[in-house]
Amino acid sequence: MKTIYDTGLDKNAANHVALSPVSFVERSAEVFGDLPAVIHGARRYSWRELRDRSARLAAGLKALGIGRHDTVSVMLPNTPEMVEAHYAVPGINAVLNTLNTRLDAALLAWQMNHCETKVLLTDREFAPTIAEALKLLREEHGRTPVVIDVGDGEYRGPGDKLGSIDYEAFLAEHAPLARLEGPADEWDAIAVSYTSGTTGDPKGVVTHHRGAYLNAVCNAATWTMPHFPVYLWTLPMFHCNGWCFPWTVAMLGGTHVCLRKVEAQAILDAMREHRVDHYCAAPIVHNLLISAPPALREGITQGVRGLVAGAAPPAAMIEGMARIGFDITHVYGLTEVYGPASVAVKRTRWAEEDLSEQTRLNGRQGVRYALQEGMTVLDAETMAETPADGETMGEIVFRGNIVMRGYLKNPKATAAAFEGGWFHTGDLAVMEPDRYVKIKDRSKDIIISGGENISSIEVEDALYRHPAVLACAVVARPDEKWGETPVAFVELRPDATATADELIAHCRSLLAGYKIPRAVRFEPIPKTSTGKIQKFALRERAKSST
Repeated sequence: MKTIYDTGLDKNAANHVALSPVSFVERSAEVFGDLPAVIHGARRYSWRELRDRSARLAAGLKALGIGRHDTVSVMLPNTPEMVEAHYAVPGINAVLNTLNTRLDAALLAWQMNHCETKVLLTDREFAPTIAEALKLLREEHGRTPVVIDVGDGEYRGPGDKLGSIDYEAFLAEHAPLARLEGPADEWDAIAVSYTSGTTGDPKGVVTHHRGAYLNAVCNAATWTMPHFPVYLWTLPMFHCNGWCFPWTVAMLGGTHVCLRKVEAQAILDAMREHRVDHYCAAPIVHNLLISAPPALREGITQGVRGLVAGAAPPAAMIEGMARIGFDITHVYGLTEVYGPASVAVKRTRWAEEDLSEQTRLNGRQGVRYALQEGMTVLDAETMAETPADGETMGEIVFRGNIVMRGYLKNPKATAAAFEGGWFHTGDLAVMEPDRYVKIKDRSKDIIISGGENISSIEVEDALYRHPAVLACAVVARPDEKWGETPVAFVELRPDATATADELIAHCRSLLAGYKIPRAVRFEPIPKTSTGKIQKFALRERAKSST
């Protein structure tokens, strides 16, 4: 039925374009082409040069027959080539698969087979692992992708070339595409990223151009990032596509400061030399900066702002960053929601509170991103929203444009994840009276002792308040009488000392009796490459000690 608002012309090229973050690269090259885009050791590229290199890579991939729905895998650290892949691969409507650089050959081969990799870009540093992965991929799966070798001048270690194509020669051979186009349909896949696979095979999270565009915009809005930020890559770009920040930095005409290795001195040196003002990291990386000798922070006089996510950050970490003068914002999310999709928005009045209360308020997972349509806490059985009383526990759920398409080749898992019209995170939380969400635990990490639920995160927060504790994790240990009891795994700060009895007494001053760890073990804590503690491994250790 026609209405008075029918204009006689439907959507057309003049008034409708599919959303894709690739458009940000074209804009910055057009309007900020002379400004710095990438710093990496001795290398410097302007936005015009970075766009040119990305468009050459795109042209080369296109010449290899890569196009819509084809997968390009990359095994790269945080280098200019990783940034270029984030622009070039979506720029020809192919799908980017960023491989975790700490995985073993068997899992890498499994993932590349699962997502049907056609081209692999790989850094020389990872040659031994990739060589074995390619052998498995060929012999067990019958798949032989085209391999493009990347030689980063900042890497001076061993590593053989694995393919017949050299990255820089490949770029030189191809004239840049006239334009990085993006897709005709914004629902097309932009990336496939794999979950950790701690139970069974990992799941391939398929994200789309629309969601990546909106989350890139939302990063800037949420963090009130100005134009021309100087952004340090401490967060691995292979993790949720760097939380969409490769595209956020492009949108703002900022500077990518690349970093191959995440070490306190390298981070602080880069902040000082390049006047870095923004970075993102898991709690463990922020703790590195807190623990660094004060002399390493000298000369960093610009305001530095950090995002923290990953494991729920301990209060001691947030407090510690405030004490060294870094402005930390707490965000929360998962691979399935493009990285961060909620934030502990700092209200003006919070600044009037003492540091302890500010830390408590900032330590919550907060409220949904402005461009995420829904986030709440639901009762697992009734699917009803829990009351905002700060006590009733339920599961955090999301819905909106910043949610994945689904899991690759796994309709059963996709259906389960979207049951009831929400994406289910598996994180247990409460809704506080101001409607800010506070995680209590992962559903699998709750400790049930004598019928009482114990939040492992609450116990870890208590342990982190001891000055000797650098890292800790609390898991359930089977107990004949109570069913489960908490056991703590602890790493101490360098040159610090503490006994198990001392830490248990410390917890007793902060927690109810049934929540206190029954044992403390001083052992290395296994972590993923993004700093997440692998509690499944600790649960196995705990079982073996009963």
